[in-house]
Amino acid sequence: MINPQHILLAADITSQDGFLAGNGAWMLTAASFVLLMTPAVAFFYGGMCRSKSVLNMLMLSAGAMIVVSVVWPLWGYSIAFGSEDHIGLFSNPFENFLLNNIVESHNGTFGVVPGAGLHPDSYAGTIDVAFQLTFAVITVALISGAIAERVKFSTWLIFVALWVTFVYAPVAHMVWGGGLLSGAENSVSSFLFGGNRGEKDQWIANVVPHDFAGGTVVHINAGIAALVTILIIGKRKMFGKETVRPHNLPFVMLGAFLLWFGWFGFNAGSSFGANDGAGYAWISTSAATGAAALGWLITERIRDGKFTSLGAASGIVAGLVAITPAADVVSPGYAILLGIIAGVLCCLAVGLKTKFNYDDSLDVVGVHFVGGLAGTVLIGFFATETGIFNGGGPKQLIIQVLIALIAIIYSGVITAIITFALEKTIGWRVTEDEEVSGIDYANHGETAYDFVASSGLGK
Repeated sequence: MINPQHILLAADITSQDGFLAGNGAWMLTAASFVLLMTPAVAFFYGGMCRSKSVLNMLMLSAGAMIVVSVVWPLWGYSIAFGSEDHIGLFSNPFENFLLNNIVESHNGTFGVVPGAGLHPDSYAGTIDVAFQLTFAVITVALISGAIAERVKFSTWLIFVALWVTFVYAPVAHMVWGGGLLSGAENSVSSFLFGGNRGEKDQWIANVVPHDFAGGTVVHINAGIAALVTILIIGKRKMFGKETVRPHNLPFVMLGAFLLWFGWFGFNAGSSFGANDGAGYAWISTSAATGAAALGWLITERIRDGKFTSLGAASGIVAGLVAITPAADVVSPGYAILLGIIAGVLCCLAVGLKTKFNYDDSLDVVGVHFVGGLAGTVLIGFFATETGIFNGGGPKQLIIQVLIALIAIIYSGVITAIITFALEKTIGWRVTEDEEVSGIDYANHGETAYDFVASSGLGK
């Protein structure tokens, strides 16, 4: 039997030094939810590729988790969220090296939403390092779906370390760490539209760029990086010559369901506390996701005559992606509308790879780039108070388009340099024979299914 006194005591408990125990507990839980998203991506991607490549697909996600878990506490977090801004692009990589100088409390604003009303000692700085680590992991893992079935695992591991260091962390700093694409004094927004100093001499831009949980930092960033990478690495040998079908649709559906679950940590966690914002982000995320899946399925039904499980799973992910930057600033009706638009756009966009002849193996560009771009730009129309449809004028739309374009250019250029350098040095591709016979055995000396190895079937 539960002692009522224990309940009262638990409600009053706060951790030492004034941290709110509830916020800290929620943020650790949210971080764990987001970490689960990378295994979910592994299942989603693994089911979409062929049986002879599924282990490699799972290993690419594992590689992202392994490498980023080391890089982030060394210098990744410091580049993204250190206090020493350098030309709006990055912070001192050694300021928080191995958690050195991590502050005891974190106010949860990152210069993105000044005056968000969060407790000044919202949760421990070490918890923030953990939460942000999981975002870095999932972002680079998303890229792996575009290059499935043809790259060396060793090259991928090096790419992960370089990309997180020179692309992800700087973009996170620019948007969330008080850099060029934030609402800080040295930002593009402040240069264009000005700002003023509020309480405690804190700079507040007149128009604040909005990326609640990663439309720009995660999805546009990963999506354009995926496109650049596949253009340099090249197509699979059979691309355009034979139809490649998902080998395990239950894996794909499982991955989509787990992503939906994990995304509550992604979006509701980005409210930085157990508060009203977290609750609303949870609701808007589910509403937009369901609407996007409906939009995708209806488009698919009109175009192809069927409602497919792959379409449902892809529509779910498209909705999750699109609502990510806007989960806290759109009304429920606009969240649903945003989801429908994203579902239709992403369903149509995945066919572009055939039209333009680029081999985006598992539709990273069509879902994450297009979905992230749609969600980011539609904030300019749908955002409460600042959106055009809510009487806010065009300024929010202008700044949303600008932050997306600058992130595309930065990520595209630096990713191209990294990918090209690796191509010209250690090389990306497995041999043609290894690709044809099965990348699982070539890279890992294993196969996912015994019958594949014994029968010689590579389907």
